[in-house]
Amino acid sequence: MQFVPSMITSELILILPWPLFVVGLVVGIGADRHARLMRGLTTGATWFALVCAVLAAVTYTLGMTQSATYLSVKLPDGLGLLSISVEVNDLTVLMLLLVAFVGMIVARYSYTYLDGDTHEGRFHRWLSLTLGSFLTLIFSGNIWIFLIFWIATSLCLHELLAFYHKRPVAVLAARKKYLLHRIADVSLFAAFVLIACTLHTSQFASIASVFATTHGPLPETLQIASGLIVLSAVLKSAQFPFHGWLIQVMEAPTPVSALLHAGIIYTGAFLILRTIPIMSRVGWTQDALILVGLVSIAAASLMMMTATNIKGSLAYSTCAQMGFMLMECGLGLYSLVVLHIVSHSVYKAHAFLSSGSVVDHFRVPVLPAVSRAATVWKVMQSLTVAVPIVIGIGAVFGVPLSQQPALIVMGVILTIAISQLLLQALNMGEIGINRLLPAMIGLSALVSMAYFGFDTLFTELLGASLDTARIAAGGVQDGLLGLIIAVFVGLLLVQQMLPRVPHNPFWQATYVHLYNGLYIDTFFTRMVRSFGPVGIAEPLWRASEGQSREVES
Repeated sequence: MQFVPSMITSELILILPWPLFVVGLVVGIGADRHARLMRGLTTGATWFALVCAVLAAVTYTLGMTQSATYLSVKLPDGLGLLSISVEVNDLTVLMLLLVAFVGMIVARYSYTYLDGDTHEGRFHRWLSLTLGSFLTLIFSGNIWIFLIFWIATSLCLHELLAFYHKRPVAVLAARKKYLLHRIADVSLFAAFVLIACTLHTSQFASIASVFATTHGPLPETLQIASGLIVLSAVLKSAQFPFHGWLIQVMEAPTPVSALLHAGIIYTGAFLILRTIPIMSRVGWTQDALILVGLVSIAAASLMMMTATNIKGSLAYSTCAQMGFMLMECGLGLYSLVVLHIVSHSVYKAHAFLSSGSVVDHFRVPVLPAVSRAATVWKVMQSLTVAVPIVIGIGAVFGVPLSQQPALIVMGVILTIAISQLLLQALNMGEIGINRLLPAMIGLSALVSMAYFGFDTLFTELLGASLDTARIAAGGVQDGLLGLIIAVFVGLLLVQQMLPRVPHNPFWQATYVHLYNGLYIDTFFTRMVRSFGPVGIAEPLWRASEGQSREVES
């Protein structure tokens, strides 16, 4: 490999996953016989990946940013090239830093978590291969290599999810994910075939350059491809009604849950970000992303309110957050999606890895009953205070809330979010208003400043790699924007009315249905179980977060 100063970043990125693959493919043969060696090598390989990612980020900022192709093979039937290439841009460098950091934390946590387990070596083998595949997927500049490691990441993760193969619930969840992800694989393969045959290229950079000079409606083949990409992203993101497996994989080891929820679950959103040149030009796919994301936000948020264990609550939270990210993709707020991924990843990794230390303190709160009029009045008061805070701080940061409908919607969502802080003071009566409300107003201002500040920062950092926000004008789009606001306001009101549940028959019945996940996952459970026994037979099985049970025949 010839040394070229401008290619230092791409070369650092290229070698980043190599030790992980060596540990998994070579040292990992007979892994359980030398578990201690596997544990040490896996941890070392993740540190190597993190150091390379940091050095790549440093050299990238110094201008050593040339993307590079190291090997190419021509494919038949006009499918372009199968090439080992490194895509160097703001998005790939940032995502590599994030995933390498989370991977190192998970490996370090697993160092003691799996200590003494019979199959500890096997665990570290598949952890290495999963991380190596996911890192390669991120920096791949070729759609076919991207697809290969898209599939490889899923298959390696399957081994981690089914690590406790004698636990029927764990194996059942892994099988559900396996089936849904294979559908996503076929869908993405078909989409890439259509893209390669239509544009006569298989490089992400070349696809972007084609659309940089092309305007007008896309060919029908590319519109179909964009729909298939949406399907792949939705299935990978565990969106409603395909979310059941994400809730049930809590049976897997805690480090696996952390890796999934803080990293690999973003594969669907990352696919959308890599195919922005196509996705941003097909209006109906953007509308579909908004609608699917919004439905998942509403369903997962309501189900999360009824969850009775902390890991189940975290899983529903991930489902809702992924819906939020897909909705942001549909709104064209791509820089905001990346900010969302980074912040959610760090939070969710910490939440899962620390869940064991806080589970004893997790309790379902007992809230006093309040009248409906009083609750609605307090909500209106909190919103009245939150609106000028958001508008004022947005104006300070120069955010054009009045010019872009998508940003207006996000401003409304931010307003609803900080109103929750203000409600904590308002719900405490006169003492809360006099003592706590000023502090909550100050905290709300800080939250708004952080939101708009980081949004501005990420827009500046990623402006060259991602398109700016845009959403087509029209009745359908205006209706979707209004629906987004209505859903978030509705969720706020529902949360405030939760204390009335024990006293209203309708809400009692609704609570039970939500507690059982609306029984949506039951169909998928029965379909998967029809393929054969799952693990060691047990008399009862759980169908949606372990709540609905049926007797095995």
